[in-house]
Amino acid sequence: MRSDRPKPLHLLCGRPLLLYVVDTLADLPVDRVVVVVGAAAELVTKRILRDVDGTLVDFVEQPVPRGTADAVHAALAVLPEDDLGDDDVLVVPVDMPLLSTASLRRLVETHRSGDAACTVLTVRRAEPAGFPRVVRGRDDWIVRLVAEPDALADEWSIEEVSVSVFCARRSLLGAAIRRLTPADDGGYRLEDVVEVLARAGHRIAAVEVGEIGEVAEVDDRVRLAEVEAELRRRINHAWLAAGVSMLDPATCYVDATVQLGRDVTLFPGTLLQGRTVIGAGAEIGPNVRLVDCVVGEGVRVQHTVGIDAEIGDDAVVGPFVALEAGARVEAGQRVVAGTTVRLTDPI
Repeated sequence: MRSDRPKPLHLLCGRPLLLYVVDTLADLPVDRVVVVVGAAAELVTKRILRDVDGTLVDFVEQPVPRGTADAVHAALAVLPEDDLGDDDVLVVPVDMPLLSTASLRRLVETHRSGDAACTVLTVRRAEPAGFPRVVRGRDDWIVRLVAEPDALADEWSIEEVSVSVFCARRSLLGAAIRRLTPADDGGYRLEDVVEVLARAGHRIAAVEVGEIGEVAEVDDRVRLAEVEAELRRRINHAWLAAGVSMLDPATCYVDATVQLGRDVTLFPGTLLQGRTVIGAGAEIGPNVRLVDCVVGEGVRVQHTVGIDAEIGDDAVVGPFVALEAGARVEAGQRVVAGTTVRLTDPI
C-alpha cells in the first residue's frame, strides 16, 4: 500500500478494511473470530476493538511474517483446547471486503455435506497469472493448488484458481501445517496444505464463486479505490431503497457510518463522513461536506463545510458557510454568505 498505516486499517467508506471481513463472519454461526496481526499489532487491535459490535474477536500476533500457513498456525494456537473434535475452521484473508456471507455459508455447507477434510473457494479467471491453479484428480476432487512458478506445462492453461479462502477440519488442518516445508522465500504457504491432505487420502472439495468481483483483493491503492466505488454504490442503493432521494447517486458520497432520515434529499457534490446524522426531510447540497455532524429535521444546507457541528431543526445554512468544531446553529436560524461559525459565536 506504500503507507505508514497498517493495511487492515485503510479506510473504505469511513471504516477500516478489516471490519468488513469481521462483519461478514459475524453473520455466520461462528464461535469466535481470531485476527492474526503483524506490524503495528497494538494499533490494529485497539482500532478494531473500538468498532467491533458484539462479535467475539481475539487477536494473536505473528511477530515474524513467515507465510499464510504460519499465520493460521498461530491462530489455531489461541483456540480453546477442550473442544478438539471435528469442528471446522474458516480462513479468510483480511483484504477481501466484498466477499459475501452467502458465499461463505455455501462453502461451509458444501464442506460439511461432502465430508471433506478441506474445501476451497475458487474462481475462474481468463488470465489466472499470479494465482494458485486448482489441479483436480479422480472423481474431480482437488489434489493440489499449484503456485504459478511451480506449475507444469499442462497446468498453465487451468483457469480455475484458489482465492485463499478455506474451510477445514481443525485437527487435520493443524496436523497438515506441521508437515509443511518452507517455500523458496522461507515462508509456509497455506495452499500447500491441500496437497498434504490429498496425499494422506483425504477429500478436498471446492466451491466456485460466480462473480469474480466478490473476491477482489485490496492489494494496492488502485484496487482500494475500485472496491470503495462498489461499496459506495451499494450504500447509496440501500439508502435509496430506504426513502432517501439522490439527484445524482454517482456524485453523492455517504460513509457506511452515516445515518439518514426518511425523505432526506442529497444534491450533487454531497460528502457525508464519520458519525454524521441527518434528520428527516433535510436537504443537503449541492457541494457540502459534513464530518461527524448532527443535522436536525427539515434543515437546508448548501455550499458548506462542517466538522463536529450541530444544526437545529429547520435551520438554513449556506451558501458559503464554514462550521468549525463544536459550533451549533440553533433551530430555525439562517446562516449564509461567507460566515464562519465557531464554538464561541452566539448563533
